[in-house]
Amino acid sequence: MPKIRVAVIGAGEFGQHHARVLAGLSNAQLVAVADPNLERAQSVAQPFGARAVADYRELGAHIDAATIAAPTSLHAAIGVDLISRGIDVLVEKPISRDLESADRLLAAAREHGRILQVGHLERFNPAVEAASSIARLPLFFEVHRMSVFTPRSLDIDVVLDLMIHDLDIVLSLVSSDIQQIHAVGLPVLSPRADIAHVRLQFANGCVANLTASRVSTEKIRKLRFFQPRQYVTVVYSRQDGAVFSVGASNKIEFQPLAVERAEPLEREIAAFLEAVEKRNAPRVSGEDGRKALAVALRIISEMESHARVVAATIAGQAP
Repeated sequence: MPKIRVAVIGAGEFGQHHARVLAGLSNAQLVAVADPNLERAQSVAQPFGARAVADYRELGAHIDAATIAAPTSLHAAIGVDLISRGIDVLVEKPISRDLESADRLLAAAREHGRILQVGHLERFNPAVEAASSIARLPLFFEVHRMSVFTPRSLDIDVVLDLMIHDLDIVLSLVSSDIQQIHAVGLPVLSPRADIAHVRLQFANGCVANLTASRVSTEKIRKLRFFQPRQYVTVVYSRQDGAVFSVGASNKIEFQPLAVERAEPLEREIAAFLEAVEKRNAPRVSGEDGRKALAVALRIISEMESHARVVAATIAGQAP
């Protein structure tokens, strides 16, 4: 079978990793890297013998698929254009900045019969996969995602930048609608919220507490959930975890999660290429991406409401 001809759109941090992974997969041919900054595109493409272009539209009929690692605000415009040209697309998370744009992507994929996968990377983390396989009825989550500050992704806030990973995981594990959202967030080093805390309450009684920060002094990626007679913990970055269960004699039994370590991005892109080859539904669909985005936008709206209350309180205290 001929190799799938793929281009990477966007030569930033994510795009560099996309190019590296694609260049190493046996069923892919990295054809090009596209970025308005041609020099940056060349620096990413050259080590892999790929072409560098400033405008992805120059690639025309030379590619079968593309991964979009451009700024979030450009996801929909680039994605819809590529899909309309008959090109399958993996778009980085979040799927877009708003639901209207997400719907345009979904409609284009349906109309043209193209694969649309969303880059919710943690779905492909082996430790998350292992924990998901034993999730029966999670009723309480504690999730922490902390990062040191970088100038990357400042066009979006911490909810769309970091927390959306964990929102996607929680939504994939809880088969119930969200009834209430309580959220607070603050800008610290950028104009948008850099730290946020969220509490989700589901119709089935499940509660999820999520904290995300991109102004931490350390990197933390932890997920914990509780279900009847069992507690499961995952450390994303180490790809490990543990299961604590109440045994027949009401004693706590411990066992590590059975995890076979692998690079999540390689697994994600390999799954995308498999969907392209077999014309199967992608593991993380456009609908999944839209669902996570919809919750993220509700959280941001709640944060803005809270910010207005705080501002009014501060104004009332002013001399």
